[in-house]
Amino acid sequence: MIRNVLTVGGWTAASRVLGFLRDILIAAALGAGPAADAFFVALKLPNFFRRLFGEGAFSAAFVPLFTGALAAEGREQARRVAEGALAVLLVSLAALTVLAILFMPQAMGLLAPGFRNDPERFALAVELARITFPYLMLICLVALFSGVLNGLDRFAAAAAAPVLFNVALIGGLVLAPVLALPAAHGLAWGVAAAGLCQFLLLSWAVAAAGLPLRLPLPRLTPEVRLLLRRMGPGAIGAGVTQINLMVDVIIASFLPQGAIAFLYYADRVNQLPLGVLGTAVGTALLPALSRQVRAGNATAALATQNRAIEFALLLTVPAAVGLAVAAWPIVHVLFGRGAFGADDVAATAAALAAYAVGLPGYVLAKVFAPGFFARGDTASPVKVAVGCVALNIALCLALIGPFGHVGVAMATAITGWVNAGALGAWLWRQGRLVPDGRLGRFVPRLVAAAAVMGAAVWAAQAAIFDALFQVQGYRWGALAALLAVAGAVFAGAALALRVADPRELRGYLRRRRA
Repeated sequence: MIRNVLTVGGWTAASRVLGFLRDILIAAALGAGPAADAFFVALKLPNFFRRLFGEGAFSAAFVPLFTGALAAEGREQARRVAEGALAVLLVSLAALTVLAILFMPQAMGLLAPGFRNDPERFALAVELARITFPYLMLICLVALFSGVLNGLDRFAAAAAAPVLFNVALIGGLVLAPVLALPAAHGLAWGVAAAGLCQFLLLSWAVAAAGLPLRLPLPRLTPEVRLLLRRMGPGAIGAGVTQINLMVDVIIASFLPQGAIAFLYYADRVNQLPLGVLGTAVGTALLPALSRQVRAGNATAALATQNRAIEFALLLTVPAAVGLAVAAWPIVHVLFGRGAFGADDVAATAAALAAYAVGLPGYVLAKVFAPGFFARGDTASPVKVAVGCVALNIALCLALIGPFGHVGVAMATAITGWVNAGALGAWLWRQGRLVPDGRLGRFVPRLVAAAAVMGAAVWAAQAAIFDALFQVQGYRWGALAALLAVAGAVFAGAALALRVADPRELRGYLRRRRA
């Protein structure tokens, strides 16, 4: 499983780094003005479904169904399951796309009701969303192909597809002046092109894996009915973080201009560790757990769950501390240029620090969710998710007054921890999550090592780096040095506290080389 996690994580890391380049260019071109708010809301609709279906509900419902057919009845039956899902999805999504484009003003009124007070910004958001929305149909088909490949233990192509998303958006931004388009419109057309490129890549990869899919007439076969039944609750259960972020946009649309942009840029930085590790662990964990559960190997399933928790926390806890402590220099270096001014940097950094507090909780939820999905249980996470969405709304409304847009980020972080805690407690009560002694020793040592790192980063930033960040030519070097200090201090503290056994790490590296 660790090899698959690293494969997915490596490609996802490449995509996130390229995504930062994309966001640096967007920040320089759009800043945090009305065009930025309009584009980010237009991007939120397909992006919401990308994260929900590509990393959540569809995979959670489809992968166990596909791997079950593959193991029990062979590749031909597994192909029929995938083809039946493909036909129904294509027809349903095509109809949804047409309806959404026709009724986009009404949809935008629900997504960003606060924009109605600014007719120009509202009209621009509707126009851009009509361009970006067809991405939904393509990315859901990409999610199906990704599920097939993941079920076949082929993770690279699906993990590489998001790279094309970032390349297409950068291309749209670069070509916009050549085509006499505003930057926001160039980005919107880049989103549509990205969906087509990802679809072509994944359809080729499935064929190359020896399982090319045909397009039969859509029929509600028993397998398709089961898939659809599982997807509905799974969309809420696996996507509670994304639903909460959508709630953030709705509420932030009532805040002063720029609030949505501040939250977007902060979330983008926070998504690097969340996307790389949360998506990688969740994607690789589900097939492994599904096989172990189907084989009746409860001991192996419990061990897999515990090691996945360790692996997730090992990077997210120090990442959360680092992002919270060094939020200002990170945002300043990444986005502080062009139309993105000093006030924009400060506002985004405050939101990033708040989001970062919830980072381990977000990833733990992605680790716990496969414990339900591998056993065909998509209903239990829904019960938790509904409560978490209600909690997030209540917290947003309570915190937005005293803290503004930062209160929205704080509410999302708190809800992320509550979601993870509830899912973990539910699994524990069912006997499907039994923390072992190794995990019990690991967590307090990890927290202590991360605290030492956070103190060192804060001291170094205050003593040396704050002055360097003000000098244009030294910004990137200063940030790299600060991150190097963080990494070195954490590694030293982790070794001193024996967070991970060095012998186990050396053994794993020897196996990788072999």
